[in-house]
Amino acid sequence: MSSMVVSAQDWQTDYAHAVSVSLKENKPIVLVFSGSDWCAPCIKLERDIWQSQEFIKYSKENYVLYRADFPRKKSNQLPPEMAQQNSKLAETFNRNGYFPLVVVLNPNEEVLGTTGYKKISPDQYISMLNSFIK
Repeated sequence: MSSMVVSAQDWQTDYAHAVSVSLKENKPIVLVFSGSDWCAPCIKLERDIWQSQEFIKYSKENYVLYRADFPRKKSNQLPPEMAQQNSKLAETFNRNGYFPLVVVLNPNEEVLGTTGYKKISPDQYISMLNSFIK
């Protein structure tokens, strides 16, 4: 069990579990590569999109969420197994090390589309994510 603070939406903390939920509920996975304590666009994406009431409400019904976080401050370090899991995900889905990188996957873990931070409304962001799925 991790001591990670989870915001109002249901961010999965175990990627394998996120995949199984995605398969069971036939929902896409929104995989977010983030530097939560050092990457300014990541922090803006968290504040402007992920924490918005529109996104929280929509994502509960339509997405499986997983954040692969790469904090730098010692006080924010992840448990070793979570850090290792995120590194493996980066090797597969974020080889260039872009932050933030938002990868939309189908339940079979095939990439449907990628994006990053955009200065748009939460509703526009949801529409953009959904454009990868349809």
